[in-house]
Amino acid sequence: MRCPYCGGLDTQVKDSRPAEESAAIRRRRVCPDCAGRFTTFERVQLRDLVVVKKTGRRAPFDREKLARSLDVALRKRNVDPDRVDRMINGIVRQLESAGEAEIPSGRIGELVMEGLRELDGVAYVRFASVYRNFTEARDFGAIVDELAGDDGESGASGREGAPGEP
Repeated sequence: MRCPYCGGLDTQVKDSRPAEESAAIRRRRVCPDCAGRFTTFERVQLRDLVVVKKTGRRAPFDREKLARSLDVALRKRNVDPDRVDRMINGIVRQLESAGEAEIPSGRIGELVMEGLRELDGVAYVRFASVYRNFTEARDFGAIVDELAGDDGESGASGREGAPGEP
């Protein structure tokens, strides 16, 4: 594994342990050239996934890009990081088990929307505003109304128990 600090190729594993409910292996590494320490994760990859963008361009699926998108949507929200990791793992598993090597970007967006709807209503609205390209304030109102009307479920919209509401 190449050292991210100096580019050395001879890094050594100092510690390995299961992570993400044994779906990955976390490895602590050290570079003998610069003494830099870093962590890597090893995960099973069933197939190489390719994302087909709306423009038709193809790009390799990037789990870290998915995680960064969720970090932006969840910024300053009190959501357990383990729940976010489980959501990411679930999305990746669904994509890998779909049997298709090429995944439309819209499918990934819909899976993220489904997950965020269950995880945090505010993050759901934030993500939806970018994913669905909101252009007016009423777009936000429509998505909030959609959340509020979700089969009477409480908590997803963060509005449970507000004064004057059932």
